[in-house]
This record gives sequence, structure tokens and C-alpha cells, in this order.
Amino acid sequence: MKLITAIIKPFKLDDVREALSEIGVAGITVTEVKGFGRQQGHTELYRGAEYVVDFLPKVKIEAAVDTDLLDKAIEAITNAAHTGKIGDGKIFVTNLEQAIRIRTNETGPAAL
Repeated sequence: MKLITAIIKPFKLDDVREALSEIGVAGITVTEVKGFGRQQGHTELYRGAEYVVDFLPKVKIEAAVDTDLLDKAIEAITNAAHTGKIGDGKIFVTNLEQAIRIRTNETGPAAL
């Protein structure tokens, strides 16, 4: 089992959710976050004054998937979140030691 963490632009959330649903990912967790990468923020003009926005709004998506579904899930996220512009985001994959469904006590891939 793997845990996929993707940081994407907020307006791409619905596209990514639909793409993951189509390939059979059962559930995702979404968190609104702020951050920056190579983009290093940007400047904005407000009432004639210029100011720097260091942390940009992003969305963090976490999905636990079976190892067999990993490549399809990464491809689905990449295709759905891609705009071709700076700040499209990143995908991180980590090993998931164990998953337990609290309601039924199912463990491992059955809990996903």
C-alpha cells in the first residue's frame, strides 16, 4: 500500500477528484494549505500599494491506494492537475505500513 500526497492548484481539485474516482480510488482527504516552491510567491497591487504574497493558496490531497493502482493514480493526478504553468504542484509517494478501518476492523488493502 502507498500514500499519495499531491499539492495542486485549488481550481484543479474537482478535476483530480473525478480522475481518481474514474480509476477506482475509494476516498481522498483534502486540506487547504499555503506554501511556495520554486515559484517563491508573487507581488500584487492593492489600492496602489505593491505587496509580496509569499505563501500561495494550494490544496493538499492525500489518498491511500493499493500498490497495483499506484501508477494509474499518479497518471490521473498528473493529467488532471497539469496546466503547463509554474506552480502546478508536486506528488509525493510514501510507503503505508498499515491501514485499519475502524468500523469493521479490516486491515491492509481491504481497509482502503
